[in-house]
Amino acid sequence: MGSIGVLLVAQVIPYLEQELDKRYKLFRAYDQPQTAQVLSQHASSIRAVVGNSNAGADAELIEALPKLEIVSSFSVGVDRIDLDRCKEKGIRVTNTPDVLTDEVADLAIGLMLALLRRICECDRYVRSGKWKKGDYKLTTKFSGKTVGIIGLGRIGQAIAKRAEGFNCPICYYSRTQKRDSNYKYYPSVVELASNCDILVVACPLTEETHHIINREVINALGPKGYLINIGRGKHVDEAELVPALLEGRLGGAGLDVFENEPTVPEELFGLENVVLLPHVGSGTIETRTAMADLVLGNLDAHFLGNPLLTPLV
Repeated sequence: MGSIGVLLVAQVIPYLEQELDKRYKLFRAYDQPQTAQVLSQHASSIRAVVGNSNAGADAELIEALPKLEIVSSFSVGVDRIDLDRCKEKGIRVTNTPDVLTDEVADLAIGLMLALLRRICECDRYVRSGKWKKGDYKLTTKFSGKTVGIIGLGRIGQAIAKRAEGFNCPICYYSRTQKRDSNYKYYPSVVELASNCDILVVACPLTEETHHIINREVINALGPKGYLINIGRGKHVDEAELVPALLEGRLGGAGLDVFENEPTVPEELFGLENVVLLPHVGSGTIETRTAMADLVLGNLDAHFLGNPLLTPLV
């Protein structure tokens, strides 16, 4: 399959890039100038696109690749792919579900613990030598807090299961009530936020969930409430979140994702009641390798005429 052209539009782990290079004719285009140059010379020979949660295949790229057959994303989220255009043109789309569920759920719990127990701030307190001047101030208990989850899919359910281990009551919001769930359902995000201590964003990013965390939701969560976002940055209206944290209208936030990554609002840097991570929800060697194998497996299956492993379109 070495003659099949594959366009890599995002930087991925070395293992995946190396394997793509071994198996296919790989073209790298991580920014607009690179993309324009590759398309001007090789557009007619590219049959696959590989991207991630930050870069995919929009309508413009799809139209520029007349032989495109498949888009394989090194992520669960596919909001950077024009799925409707892919359906129209019969282009297959795959992602990497399931293999990162545990990692992201683990990190969500880690953010809750770090945020409420101020673990990061305590670490800085010790490193700065301040402990010699007195003990760190009291923090907040995590066990027993009510956890509200937006989106009770694979990752949402995994978070709920873990939180139950800390004796946390679970409630949730989703587009439709899960009939097989015993967790309390709220028909709106505002109602969910009003009835939980910790609100976790774990839903896909769509037009409907863009800025699902807005001023009304933040105010409903309140000065004793905490926001955890392990979904996508655009779920949260940062223009509303930042002043809410600065003014004390929200108790705290644990964020793995941001609206304009890698740019993070600098106003958050000096706050003790926030934990900021560089989008590392699936960032373990084991999980990223499994994700890479799914990308490769889907491409190999497609070009060998076998069923796709994780088809979306």
